[in-house]
Amino acid sequence: MSVNANVEAARATGASEFWAGARACVPVLVAVLPFGLLFGALAVDNGFTVAEAVLMSATVYGGASQMVGIELFGQKIAPWLIVVSIFAVNFRHVLYSAAFGRRIGHWSGLQQALGFFLLSDPQFAETERKAEDGRRLSFAWYIGFGAPVWLAWVVETAIGGYFGGLISDPHAIGLDFLLPIYFLGLVMGFRKRPFWLPVVLASAVASMLAYKFVGSPWHVSIGAVAGILLAAVAAPVDGEKRKA
Repeated sequence: MSVNANVEAARATGASEFWAGARACVPVLVAVLPFGLLFGALAVDNGFTVAEAVLMSATVYGGASQMVGIELFGQKIAPWLIVVSIFAVNFRHVLYSAAFGRRIGHWSGLQQALGFFLLSDPQFAETERKAEDGRRLSFAWYIGFGAPVWLAWVVETAIGGYFGGLISDPHAIGLDFLLPIYFLGLVMGFRKRPFWLPVVLASAVASMLAYKFVGSPWHVSIGAVAGILLAAVAAPVDGEKRKA
């Protein structure tokens, strides 16, 4: 086979992988729609301009941390405390990155940087499912999945910012409850993994206790650490059972 034929075959494969990722992200586009609209509306309600809200979505691209940020920016809180609070909410992405990094060793440095930027909750969940099926993670598939979700988030922020004023009180109609429901759906997607239920219960209990006695947003990180510690302690035991 000639060099040109190899190049054409690689391009065809890349295009096929890209569109496979784009098709796979369609349910996610539907799921994140209310969150993007809600963020845009809340951002403008908290004093942001539409342009500022869109810029934040395009560059930060962290739904939950953006929600926390806009609630804190308008208050008389030290900047370092805002940064730490957002880090607490987004601490899970440190864990995502550690697991995701093992999947992309064959990517270039620039590809890895872009991959980490697009590493949202649904992106991580779908990437893990793909890896569990024994399929190699291609950059084309990853971009096909992640780029439309990022673009949708930015566009939805703009729409929510422009028209969010039509909703006088987003909390009154329960829009703020959509985020926990969405995360619950992601967690349930991993329910077939070994030791899933004890880890989830440990995280949930620790998070609720932390919310009551420590406060938000630290309950997010504390719950995550509790689940990690339990999984780390139980992992050798689980491995020994499989060997036996």
